[in-house]
Amino acid sequence: MTSPLLYVLGGLALLLVLLAVFTRRTARRIEAYLPPSGSFVEVEGVRLHVRDEGRGPALLMIHGLGGQMAHFNYGAVRELSQRYRVVTLDRPGSGYSTRPEGVPADLATQARAIARLIDKLGLERPTVVGHSLGGATALTLALDHPGQVGALALVAPLTHAPGTVPSAFRALTIETGWLRRLFAATLAVPLSIVASKGVLAEVFGPEPVPRDFPTRGGGLLSLRPGQFLASSADLQALGGHMPQLEQRYAALRVPLHILFGREDRLLDWRANGQALADKVAGARLELVDGGHMLPVTQPELTARFIEEAASTRLALAG
Repeated sequence: MTSPLLYVLGGLALLLVLLAVFTRRTARRIEAYLPPSGSFVEVEGVRLHVRDEGRGPALLMIHGLGGQMAHFNYGAVRELSQRYRVVTLDRPGSGYSTRPEGVPADLATQARAIARLIDKLGLERPTVVGHSLGGATALTLALDHPGQVGALALVAPLTHAPGTVPSAFRALTIETGWLRRLFAATLAVPLSIVASKGVLAEVFGPEPVPRDFPTRGGGLLSLRPGQFLASSADLQALGGHMPQLEQRYAALRVPLHILFGREDRLLDWRANGQALADKVAGARLELVDGGHMLPVTQPELTARFIEEAASTRLALAG
């Protein structure tokens, strides 16, 4: 007689196969619908997906955890590219940028790749814009490669180690490698689809989520298993990086502008905005009504903020 356990195991194996097939097909359909919109640059063992628009003083824009360059698609780049050269990129492992196995996910390694990109594109000490985790990346870049950064314009930046991981990113904390890969290949996509409404409400709240965010904002690209694994690695590398980074903020020697929404549900402005401003001489903190996704929900305000930071950098250079 066949053991009931064998039926259970067989059923579970079949379910995992079906989920893996669904995941692969979904990822292929997303990539066909939202293909790369920029060009590719090889630096430091990674292949960065980059979009270069406009002419003038350079701005370099870095997105946050689980995102990609399309987060800046809601008007900020269009507005700024009329007066500036605006370079947006997918961080290593995110969007269409690669991070081969063996290349560390820590922000120091990412910042080194971005510093080489600045050299390769001839950006000449750009104003670096960092949103959310991109803010921590920008701060790392400015401290590790001070000659590459002219000013910092940080939008809802992560600047201090979080006490807890927001529920929107809890699945990224799976530590066991094989289990994380299995989850990415089978369950991550369908569960993300089911939970997407609640996750986006936390990420955007209290502001509404634009109906076209999955396409125009690139939200669908975050559903791919490779993006899940990259984001998980990014998040788990923060524990060893942020405490050391926090101790170095007083050494910053570039103009620093910080923009935060008072109602941000992911990163508290006091713990990440005010706490950073208190450690950096001359830092400017601007608070506005809004949540975490200001480049999407308030692109005109974000563009004005970035231009003010860039103007400060140009005035000092002059």
